[in-house]
Amino acid sequence: MDLLAGIEATQSKNFTIDEIYTPYPVMEAIDALKRKSRFTIAAFIYGAAAVIGVLSFLYWTSVIDWPINYGGKPTNAFPSFIIITLVLTILTVTLGSLFTFSLRAKIYPGKKYFLPDERATDEKFVMLFDKKTAGAGYEAIAAAMKASGASEVYEKEF
Repeated sequence: MDLLAGIEATQSKNFTIDEIYTPYPVMEAIDALKRKSRFTIAAFIYGAAAVIGVLSFLYWTSVIDWPINYGGKPTNAFPSFIIITLVLTILTVTLGSLFTFSLRAKIYPGKKYFLPDERATDEKFVMLFDKKTAGAGYEAIAAAMKASGASEVYEKEF
């Protein structure tokens, strides 16, 4: 079956694909679903907040709360803040992105793994449609998939 042809065939009949499972990443399939991720925006917000927070904390501790004059150097030595700011920003973006991804993907400890067909990790491409949105259009979906070269089409409750 040509996965992209199947996606186009079902989308041309105005059916919404809920999820696609593939044995390897297929970037064209992700692009064909036309789903946009706001994950990069969240990572940027985490990074900006980290930079502002770290620089504010470093300025407060070295200039306002505990100014130490050693060797006649200024208390606000900004170049000495750069490395720790960079490292803590990377740490904050990494942990924030991990938390955001886990929350968005509904991944948590003890959750039972869901795979609609075990062959999706070996050789098969699996497309899921919501029965509520598809309605009585199962026959139309099956016909479109068979016309695109699907080896099997079946209805299954999850």
